[in-house]
Amino acid sequence: MARRKSNAEGDDSTQPTFEQALTGLETIVEEMEHEHLALEDLVAHYEKGSALLDRCESILQSARERIELITLRNQNEIPLGAVNKTADATVPPDDSDDDDNDIRLF
Repeated sequence: MARRKSNAEGDDSTQPTFEQALTGLETIVEEMEHEHLALEDLVAHYEKGSALLDRCESILQSARERIELITLRNQNEIPLGAVNKTADATVPPDDSDDDDNDIRLF
């Protein structure tokens, strides 16, 4: 499946995949728990781990948004091209039956 690039993330080719970031996090945690590292090394590990965690959370949020869009599209039978590609894209309910509460100018 082709990967989409967003303007906020920039070039994804230099960013680790979810699996790579998760493996890196696991390695960092293992090293910090079981090795006797100098304070500077601990801080560097923490900093790198924090960046990897942010990457994982970003990828997971993107996946959640995509799943929500797919679910919304399937529930409302919205064509793929008609929905904005953000999680905030919602379709207003069809109130065509409720003409009594409409305000009309003409």
